[in-house]
Amino acid sequence: MPRPLDLASASASASSPASAAASAVPVVPVVVIEDAGDAVPLARALVAGGLPLIEVTLRTPAALDAIRAIADAVPEAVVGAGTVVSAAGVADAVGAGARFLVSPGWTDGLLDAMRGSGVPFLPGVSTASEVVALLERGITDMKFFPAEAAGGVPYLKSLAGPLPRARFCPTGGISPASAPAYLALPNVPCVGGTWMLPADALAARDWARVEALARQAAGLPG
Repeated sequence: MPRPLDLASASASASSPASAAASAVPVVPVVVIEDAGDAVPLARALVAGGLPLIEVTLRTPAALDAIRAIADAVPEAVVGAGTVVSAAGVADAVGAGARFLVSPGWTDGLLDAMRGSGVPFLPGVSTASEVVALLERGITDMKFFPAEAAGGVPYLKSLAGPLPRARFCPTGGISPASAPAYLALPNVPCVGGTWMLPADALAARDWARVEALARQAAGLPG
């Protein structure tokens, strides 16, 4: 089986050594934080469950403060920013302490900003043409989004033959039931998901449940 996606070399310069976190986990939790006060206990629960690579999406006003809090208080976590869609978002995320960036799609301008950020990044793709365009630019590690809606396992399987250099972190609609099928593909080292962060557990601040679900996710074959 392939190693999980090396976010330490997810940029155009793919020669960086793998980080311990990125080489050890098959699942990247995708986190939407409404209250920055929840960021640290949530991150600690995910780390305790074996998921130290944490993508905090820039979908809420609390996101940057959440990234900053995790970066400051949970050094064993590798916190990054997701839903990065602009050069300003790149700058804000890195300024808050994000150690990697993930976008749902890409443009030349956004790609230039992510490349110039100094941190690893995963640009999002959903078509073969987008994959080819990134390969032309020397980028081989990508986010596949929205995974289930864009064709899921059969689509990624069909890309492996003609585009063997491309590797994907599928995100969007993936569940603990479907994750193993993705992880069995040769071009999928890891997946992104939210199932270890159920809304009722977050509302109740039930960090023990989050930790237990994270531990189950961390145990998926990868």
